[in-house]
Amino acid sequence: MVSVAVVGLGLAVVGFAGRQVLRAAPHVAKKMSDVLNTMSLESSLSKYHKGGFEPTMSKREASLVLDVSPNAPKNKIREAHRRIMLINHPDKGGSPYIATKINEAKDLLDKK
Repeated sequence: MVSVAVVGLGLAVVGFAGRQVLRAAPHVAKKMSDVLNTMSLESSLSKYHKGGFEPTMSKREASLVLDVSPNAPKNKIREAHRRIMLINHPDKGGSPYIATKINEAKDLLDKK
């Protein structure tokens, strides 16, 4: 008889706790949303450029790709190109598209 009462009391506690969790769920969801918005704000302050590539590469975009000044000397451009290509080369698992963009950036900045 005592075990039936204990089981009943346990079920009541579980039910009450579940009800409280469901009542708190909207507040928890709002808090999570606020945290995620804060995280996205922090990621937008990153030193990396956010967004894709332009249809035709500009001098600004080329300097962002190689992480050099638009007026950098040729030797700095070549060093930056080499450093980035060693990391992103398709033979080492890099993307052929990214490698093409890196080469395009070097060619554009090297022309001047």
